[in-house]
Amino acid sequence: MDYMTVSERIQISIAVCRIGLYTCFRALCCKGPPPPRPEYDIICIGLTGSGKTSLLTQLCNESHENIVPTTGFSIKAIPFQSAIMNVKELGGATNIRKYWSRYYQGSQGVIFVLDSASSEDDLETARNELHSALQHPQLCTLPFLILANHQDKPAARSVQEIFIGSPQSERAQIIFFTGNWKSLQSNEND
Repeated sequence: MDYMTVSERIQISIAVCRIGLYTCFRALCCKGPPPPRPEYDIICIGLTGSGKTSLLTQLCNESHENIVPTTGFSIKAIPFQSAIMNVKELGGATNIRKYWSRYYQGSQGVIFVLDSASSEDDLETARNELHSALQHPQLCTLPFLILANHQDKPAARSVQEIFIGSPQSERAQIIFFTGNWKSLQSNEND
């Protein structure tokens, strides 16, 4: 008959205790890597010079020196604590705007940036482009964030002045926001 010595029994008992303690420690303290953050695909549109690139550069904590208007499109991943926003910025030049709709598919939200201090003609063009985006079948059900940039300029208009009597101001999923993206001074407007 094989009998275990007292020393062997103690070693086995200690091993079982170590395994149990290790299992409890892993369950309580080391739950593995954090779950992946959800990612959202957003498009950012607006006329040339409205401040789209400046806004995204600020949100990515990049240098805003030597910013040039986007030709075509650029994509930036903007990490937040609970999610990641993959923003596709589309150039706002006249010859590029006609291709915007090719990039709408799969978007989960829209950021529309406009220059609140632009000329009346440019502002009317921005209103028309916004109206087209709001009516587009791939965007009409998505949330819109409308950003009125360049509020630091003397000719800047308020949200009410920009959209007075416009049908898009009646839409349910629109948030208006005014500010100056280079300094990130802003004011929310409902």
